[in-house]
Amino acid sequence: METLNYYPRICDKVLSRKLQLTGATLIVGPKWCGKTETALQAARSVIYIQSDPQYKETGKIMPSLLLEGETPRLIDEWQEVPELWNAVRHSVDQRKKQGQFILTGSATPRDEVMAHSGIGRISRIQMRPMTLYESKESTGSVSLKALFDGEQEIAAVSSLDIPQLAYSICRGGWPGAVTLPNGGESLAREYTDMLVEADISNLDGVERNPHRVRQVLRSLARNISTLTTANTILEDVRANDLTINERTLDSYLNAMRRLFVVEDVTAWSPSLRSKTTIRNSVKRQLADPSIATAVMRVDVNGLLHDLNTFGFLFESLCTRDIRVYAQSNEGEIFHYRDKDQLEIDLIVSLNDGRWAGIEVKLGEHQSDEAAANLIQLKNKVDTSRIGEPSFLMVLTGGKFAYQRNDGVMVVPVACLRD
Repeated sequence: METLNYYPRICDKVLSRKLQLTGATLIVGPKWCGKTETALQAARSVIYIQSDPQYKETGKIMPSLLLEGETPRLIDEWQEVPELWNAVRHSVDQRKKQGQFILTGSATPRDEVMAHSGIGRISRIQMRPMTLYESKESTGSVSLKALFDGEQEIAAVSSLDIPQLAYSICRGGWPGAVTLPNGGESLAREYTDMLVEADISNLDGVERNPHRVRQVLRSLARNISTLTTANTILEDVRANDLTINERTLDSYLNAMRRLFVVEDVTAWSPSLRSKTTIRNSVKRQLADPSIATAVMRVDVNGLLHDLNTFGFLFESLCTRDIRVYAQSNEGEIFHYRDKDQLEIDLIVSLNDGRWAGIEVKLGEHQSDEAAANLIQLKNKVDTSRIGEPSFLMVLTGGKFAYQRNDGVMVVPVACLRD
């Protein structure tokens, strides 16, 4: 069921892979990130649960009726009828075939895994907003997969300059903003306003104060790409809301996680040669840097005149892209920090044990310091246990991709792909 004006997504091949392995595939992710359009590329029939109130009524009484149709059958926003989860699971058991259903959802219902997780029957994909490669802003000259496979010869030129990177951050990776003329920054603001005013309360019927939601989101935005603790966020919000407490903040943060808006980066814990203590704090991140610029009401001009904020948001953009590229290579991302204050922005760890370290620097002139940090990490880890890094990279907003004399790669984010 291919659609017009569709920009191919990295998730397309991930979905194809999953449909060959299990009877159903669940695609989750923030609203407007492109889940439905991606699912439609593979589906042969579709039902939009939110399009007709009768679907919800039927689903509560006899959910199996909603599963009839050509396969793979797409069930869009399935979480509106949680009964569908077990119905799909039972149908997969009965049919004993792969690729029967695709479920999409922009929120995680509380009872998704109440009795049966769906393991072995329903595989899961988390989708994010578009990377620069998917939005056709990255040349894709440098492949993460190729680097992991030992490709050392890199030479490329970035397609984006600093003002264009600032625009990409403020616009975000929302397909509607990328593919429509003059999409600009308005869609990110619409998304944020909808999240604050409606989505977070519609999630589970718990009424949440929109002013408080915005304050929490604004604090997360101000602390993006940092190891800020929940207590710091609490004190930040209390500057304008004395009544909020730790339990309430946890409730709001959990709701944002269930909407796939908050996606922190957890700490990496490798085997080290020394007894250095590794810090386990999470690094604060949102699903897309444009959420931060929207809630803070920062535009391109504002970023260009505040390079400190620009740097944190640039790291957020790089984190979003590397997450997607790592996912395509069956990996995930972490950050590293130890008691000696050595910090590495991103660690990519693949399921087969290979790993790489990445430092993010907006300006290419900062690559010497970043490369020194990466080499220091390499010397700290116990490579006899976890192996040598596949590569070390400084990811920049600069112009050229090349390999330094010390072996560290310098790669503009607008040259990278999966």
